[in-house]
Amino acid sequence: MRTLPVFAAVLMIGAGALTAGIGLAQDATPGHEIMAVVGASTRPPENVARDQYRHPAETLAFFGVKPTDTVVEIWPGGGWYTEILAPYLAKKGTLYVAAASEKGQAAVKAKQAENPGLYRTVKYAIFPEGAGPKVPAGTADAVLTFRNVHNWRFGETDKTQAAFDQMFAMLKPGGILGVEEHRLPEGQTGVEEGKSGYMKQSSVVAYATKAGFTLAAESGVNANAKDTHDYPKGVWTLPPTYQEGDKDRARYAAIGESDRMTLKFVKPK
Repeated sequence: MRTLPVFAAVLMIGAGALTAGIGLAQDATPGHEIMAVVGASTRPPENVARDQYRHPAETLAFFGVKPTDTVVEIWPGGGWYTEILAPYLAKKGTLYVAAASEKGQAAVKAKQAENPGLYRTVKYAIFPEGAGPKVPAGTADAVLTFRNVHNWRFGETDKTQAAFDQMFAMLKPGGILGVEEHRLPEGQTGVEEGKSGYMKQSSVVAYATKAGFTLAAESGVNANAKDTHDYPKGVWTLPPTYQEGDKDRARYAAIGESDRMTLKFVKPK
């Protein structure tokens, strides 16, 4: 097993009244089950290389995901987090992979075909809800979404509030919504929210609050003070995308991946 550094817990306080009165919990130390799956040899080296920016063990520990949970991963993309969540939940839990279409599930299904044992509890759903299976209401212990809010806000139609409403419906009372998203500083000018790939934390909190969630805690585990947020091609200028190709690549590599908010919401009991 690879040995992972344990990153220091950092708590971030949002602007003004945004975080006034909320309880900010200390970031949890990753348990051995999380450390084991993050350090597993089954993960591709190119994905492991991004752990220094994405901090998966610390992020999942902060969200409080347990190996016995029913977890919904929203829009998994290529399955970077699925490679960790599926084996973590394989013995006692359940993982729903919720994508916009069957095409969006393809990468995970390919991984499942290659290693059915690690993916044996994975189920599939369509999100936002449409034609196809959905996550049954009131059944999830945790819903997790990584860097997706800007896509819902600035797609062909604005699906952001519908997405938060549906995530709220999936959860049991007391269930957790974990959100990681590229963060645009509240007072920054000259950068368009959403289309740049960045979202203001106040906007994310507003959508979640309107859906019925309570903001329970926030973490700085995925913060990046080197990120200036003002790039020609938005957040995709930075690694791993390098949208500008070789232009200023060394400078962007030195910055690393984006500055991200990491928010833990709770569905009231």
